[in-house]
Parts: sequence; C-alpha cells; structure tokens
Amino acid sequence: MLIDTAVYLGTSTEPEYLALDKANRHGLVTGATGTGKTVTMQILAEGFSRAGVPVFCADIKGDVAGLAVAGEPKDFLAARAEKIGFADYGYEGFPTIFWDLFGRQGHPVRTTVSEMGPLLLSRILDLNDTQEGVLNAAFALADDEGLLLLDFKDLRALLAHVGERRKELSTLYGHISTATVGAIQRALLVLEQQGGENFFGERALDIADLMRVDAEGRGYISILAADELMRSPRLYAIFLLWLLSELFEQLPEVGDPEKPRLVFFFEEAHLLFDEAPKVLLDKIEQVVKLVRSKGVGVYFVTQNPMDVPEAVLAQLGNRVQHALRAYTPKEQKAVRAAAESFRANPDFSTEQAITQLGTGEALVSTLGEKGVPSVVGRTLIRPPSSRMGPLIEAERKAVMAQSPVAGKYDEAVDRSSAYEVLAQRAQQAVREARIEAHEAANHRPPPRRSSRQTPMEAAFNQFARTVARQAGNALVRGILGSLSRGR
Repeated sequence: MLIDTAVYLGTSTEPEYLALDKANRHGLVTGATGTGKTVTMQILAEGFSRAGVPVFCADIKGDVAGLAVAGEPKDFLAARAEKIGFADYGYEGFPTIFWDLFGRQGHPVRTTVSEMGPLLLSRILDLNDTQEGVLNAAFALADDEGLLLLDFKDLRALLAHVGERRKELSTLYGHISTATVGAIQRALLVLEQQGGENFFGERALDIADLMRVDAEGRGYISILAADELMRSPRLYAIFLLWLLSELFEQLPEVGDPEKPRLVFFFEEAHLLFDEAPKVLLDKIEQVVKLVRSKGVGVYFVTQNPMDVPEAVLAQLGNRVQHALRAYTPKEQKAVRAAAESFRANPDFSTEQAITQLGTGEALVSTLGEKGVPSVVGRTLIRPPSSRMGPLIEAERKAVMAQSPVAGKYDEAVDRSSAYEVLAQRAQQAVREARIEAHEAANHRPPPRRSSRQTPMEAAFNQFARTVARQAGNALVRGILGSLSRGR
C-alpha cells in the first residue's frame, strides 16, 4: 500500500493515491463538522513527512499535535486497516516542531512590522481606506528617513511622530489628520490587548526552519498552536497569508518537482476570505497561482467548497470531500456545486453520495497523468499511524526540548530601531531647548522694577512732587521779580 512516489489516502474499489509530483497543484479537504476532515489532514501530513516533504499546519482544536507521537493500538483502527487491506499499517510518531504566536505552546513566531507591510497590517487592524492611506504614508516616511520598523513600539512611536508632524507631512504624503492617526492608534491598542504585539519583533521566523528534514530523511511537520489564536481570527488569517507570501517571495522557481518542497495546510480556510476586500482577494489568488512553481502545495481545509472563491477553487486539483448535509436550499446548492466539481463516476451519483457518506469516508479525486483528475471514488480513509488526540503538557515539552530550533527563537531580540531613534531625537530636542533657554537667560537685560508702590513710597513721592512744585513756583516768581526791577 505504501509507495515512494505517492501518499496513500485509502481504498475505494482500488487504492487511492495522491501523486507526489502532482502534490504542488494544491488541494481541498471539505466536509461538515465531525466527518473526518482533521484525520484526513493528519494522514496527508504523515504521508508527506514519510516521503521527505516538510509540512506546515495549524492545530485548531489541539488534536493535530498527536502527530508527534505514535498512535495507540485500538480495535476500530485495526478493523479499518483490515477492511481496506492496509497490510503495511503500523504506529509511529513523526518529527514535529511546535510553534505559537504567543510563545506558550510552542516556539514563538515573529515577523517585523516592515515585513508584514501596510496592506496586511491594515487588514489586521480593520482600517478604512483613509486610515490605510495614512498608514501607507507612515511606512513611506519610515523608508525615507531610514527608520527600522521591527516591533509594536516602533509602529506606535512612528504614528506619534507622524501626528506631531502632520501639517508638514500632509504636503508630501497627502492629508493627515489627528483624528485618523488617533483611530489607527486605537486599533493598535485593540490588537495589543489581544496579544498581537507578540507577533512583531525579532528574531523573525526564518522560512528555512519550516523546510527541515530529520536524519532519517522524513520531513518535519510544523504545527502552529491555534486554539488561542482563533479568538483573533483576523490575525490568524493574515498570519497564514503573510507566511504564504513569504514563501512565494523567498523561494526560487523550481517548476514541477518530483515532490513538493513544502506542503501548507490552511485549516478553517473560510476565515481567510470572510469580508476580505478585493485587493486582498487578488493577493491571495496571485500567491496561490504562482507559489506552485516554487514547489509549494497549498491545501485548504474547510466545511464547504463554497467557502473558497471560484478563482482560488479553480487552482485546487486534488480533492477530498467528506459528508455534507443538505437540509436547506442553500445547503442543497452547496452539495450540487461540490458534486459538479468532480469527474463523474458512472457507478454512483456523486450528489447523493455526498449526503450519505459516513465518518471517515470521503469522495476522492486526485490528479493523474498529464494533470487529468481521476474519476471520483467513494473511499474509506486509512487510519492514521500517529495519535488521534492531543498531547499532555509533559509530552509537548519533551518534543520542544528536542526541537532543532530549540533556543533560537525563545528569547526576543530588541535592537535599535524607530522607537529608539525617535526617542533620541526627542531627547536631543529637549537638550537643545534647555541650552537656548539658558543662553537667553544669561543675556537678558535687568528686569524693570515693579510699578506697584507701598503707601509710604506713595506719600514720599507726593511730598517730593509738592516741594518741587513750590520750589519751581518760587523760582519763577524770583525770575519775574528780577526782570521787573531791571526796567
């Protein structure tokens, strides 16, 4: 059953495989809650890892972490393996690296503010067009003045700086108002309260650490702890899109390799597309289309195929469809749409089968020779070799202690960047202002005496004025008398 050139998925009327040389053509795993999507993702991850392909996936409920340890023999697993003729079935764990944006259940994942960029950051903060424009102006100012944007405090300091210089900068970058800057700062505060500031900083994630293989040639499975992250679904979606974009930008073109360089699972994929503006949808579509040539396979895992935009859905060649329910007209429409996406099998009605599938059963169609989809098969999915369930804390810590990146990301690095530079500028401005004030004080003329007088001073001055007036009158009379006598 297990072969070197493909991942074994299960058995319909024959074994169903996903060919490794077609795995970078992307894929889709769909089905209602409780129908077996997570187990399908688990056995795909096992198959890719066994073939030497690194995997990245999110752990929404905590049970994907079981990939790290061998499964325990259970009667229903053995019965499924026997029923599908899976003679090679056994129990084993796979090389795993745990990651966590919050640094609690795995190694911290960070990126810098500048690497995230204003477009994705605007989506995280849910900014309107005006606010996004001001954020773009702030990034442009940072580029023009050589200000490094690494962590959250750099961005806050930059926005405060933009607010102080808004009149000057409005002539260069467009109108900037105090109200708009304040709105962005409040959005940052909300993200900070959700723990999002932990995501920004250094050391930034090195993409190469997601593409490791162990000494036995098995690909490492990178598992992102997402149970807490799901409380901030916008941050979850944008993080995964950022990661996919980084892979696209950093990896060289390889065309269609014999096997992928990395397989990327996007669980709860609808979160990526919900209320996303057109510019973001265009970005997603572009990355999905082009990342294939970089040797990266992207697999969306969601409840309904209609959760994925048609432009993206058209790029997903390998498909596993678990059961869907069709109680409402909308659900019936979704079932028809899902059925029409498969190459029909004359032995059964695809539309009817979708509503009748049991747990652990799925419709499978993968790309074969020349990229042609196979006829859909009603398939019993193979049982996983790793544990179907979460790890206890001690097991997780043991895996992290043996991780190839242990100690590399666990401590944050805070080097000089925009915050420090702007703080130094502010301190220098304060020093210069004090020097100017001191110099002005040393060259100031003596202060005038106060015009206010005490009662004694007022009486004396009045007396002096009276005496002077009397003396003046006497002098005038004397002068006039002398002139009279001289006649």
